[in-house]
Amino acid sequence: MTQITVAALQLAFSNDIDANVANVSELVREAAGKGAQVVLPPELFEGEYFCRTEEEELFASAAPVGEHKAVLAMQALAEALRIHIPTSFFEKDGPHYYNSLAMIGPDGEVRGVYRKSHIPDGPGYEEKYYFRPGNTGFRVWDGPTADAKLGVGVCWDQWYPETARTMMLMGAELLFYPTAIGSEPYDADLDTSRMWRRAMIGHAVSNVVPVIAANRIGTEGIGPDGGQSFYGHSFICDEWGDIVAEFGAEETGALVATLDLDRARKHRAGMGFFRDRRPELYRRMVEDV
Repeated sequence: MTQITVAALQLAFSNDIDANVANVSELVREAAGKGAQVVLPPELFEGEYFCRTEEEELFASAAPVGEHKAVLAMQALAEALRIHIPTSFFEKDGPHYYNSLAMIGPDGEVRGVYRKSHIPDGPGYEEKYYFRPGNTGFRVWDGPTADAKLGVGVCWDQWYPETARTMMLMGAELLFYPTAIGSEPYDADLDTSRMWRRAMIGHAVSNVVPVIAANRIGTEGIGPDGGQSFYGHSFICDEWGDIVAEFGAEETGALVATLDLDRARKHRAGMGFFRDRRPELYRRMVEDV
């Protein structure tokens, strides 16, 4: 039987990177103490979600993967605890900038970098100003065991069924989504938290795979516009889309759950979704509109 224990972290952030790293590290240690082998912090936990406005001085906070303070801290922690930590960070690569994720293994080494493929652009989420679209393609990594492969999409990627299905076809056995999402400045009455969960639970059901999602909480950038509030609701669900651990909108902590990958494989084969695929009929999906 192949079982894996995973964790999703939920917490608020400030513009103090050292405090943010310390707070994340505390929760990583808590999760590892409960047996977690893979611990997922939220997206861009190095600071407040800066993409709510366009400010050219904010590019200075980016750094290469081998120099970024958040990545270096998680490398040391992963090695000390012998766990995997998928680490989101603002990456600088020469003159280019990406919303990236470093997959850090239990030896503390970066196994590779995934650059966010889908980049949003709208009120409060003006990421196209800061980030180039990722050029790595989707990535899947070996997990705690060779047959427990980890697929990771970053935030806006989670709305696209193509992201989840592609990672599954690459061999993923679990899907992880670090996130920074909350209020919509253009519509104070719009709460996307329900759709956000449903989209990812749909990926779990249609691919028969567990999904782990980590979001931030709190209000950031408080000013005349009231700032931007992040709605949490981090969760872990099994291959049927049933929630096995969850937070609401305000809790700080580490969700921890043990998932049975052998059971998921059995159910995935039994449902026949991959047996009955008709790729020859899907060409329209990869054509320009």
